[in-house]
Amino acid sequence: MKYTFLYILLLISSSSFSQDSLDTVPYNSYRDKIVLYTDLGFSSAPFTVRGDFGNNVNRLRYRHNQRLIMGIGFAYKWAALRIGFGLPVLMRPVSRYGPSNYIDLGFKFNLKQTFWDFDFRNYNGYVLRDAYQWNDTLNALSPNAKMGQTRSTSFSINTWYFRSKDFKMNSVLGKKGDYNRSHGTWYFKGTLNFFGSANDAGGILPIELVDTTKNINRVSTITALDIGIVPGYAYVYRWNNWQAAGFGGLGGVLQSKFFAAEGQGRGFLGLAPRLDLRFIIGYSKARYFLWMHMNFDVKSIRFQDLSYQQTYNTIRVIGGIRLDKKKKKR
Repeated sequence: MKYTFLYILLLISSSSFSQDSLDTVPYNSYRDKIVLYTDLGFSSAPFTVRGDFGNNVNRLRYRHNQRLIMGIGFAYKWAALRIGFGLPVLMRPVSRYGPSNYIDLGFKFNLKQTFWDFDFRNYNGYVLRDAYQWNDTLNALSPNAKMGQTRSTSFSINTWYFRSKDFKMNSVLGKKGDYNRSHGTWYFKGTLNFFGSANDAGGILPIELVDTTKNINRVSTITALDIGIVPGYAYVYRWNNWQAAGFGGLGGVLQSKFFAAEGQGRGFLGLAPRLDLRFIIGYSKARYFLWMHMNFDVKSIRFQDLSYQQTYNTIRVIGGIRLDKKKKKR
């Protein structure tokens, strides 16, 4: 009887210890440390137009030249600042892809169980890839049709609501925090977007493929304004000092879409799917960190005879240190 009582007491004690360990938060916060970091990466905004264009062509791929972007930043408590600038070397040959200019502006912050993201992107200077297949003036050595006046624009407001109060984006992104064990949660993403492409020098589609009997084939502007909700799941995996996180969501938006052709425009109302994909992987200790961030933002517009898909990709490597604030001597 005595040993039975001792066994029950030991079982209760171990159970209480396990419960206390589970009650601790799964993340670390370094908001009281001074965080200094630098990053290197690139952003791209390719878009694709699909339709029946003749000459056995049903897909047109538009690409721009890319430039490495370097950033220097710091964070402390609620304050954060990052300065980014493009390096002078283009990633693709100018002879094939021409010059491109673009602006990426963003603002992000946490508010309780939500994470807010404001983005503005404007890309100028595209080429129509592999146009030599139907354009006799091009060849395999110079395969792309340059469309220097073509641009793509996107303005987005996104907010993620996480079901778990212990899912902290500062610890997922890895600068002002990290996780000490694996953790996952369901989320809802609310999204508001204005996006599209235009050619200031004429049509988006090449003249060689334009069917003059279809007004939409002479399109010079394609834009959409949409709002919707994307449910998904986010998970952070922690192993020793390695950490990986992924977001995956699929939902829909109510979309007001518009196209203009030769000074005349038409608008429509419809529904469109929306995909949310984001991956983060890296190594983090209290004193330093190294991360790779990958974000894929896919948007689409569909008309009766033509569909448009825009993808905004961002890949960035981030490294930095976390310093303790010096205490004042008394």
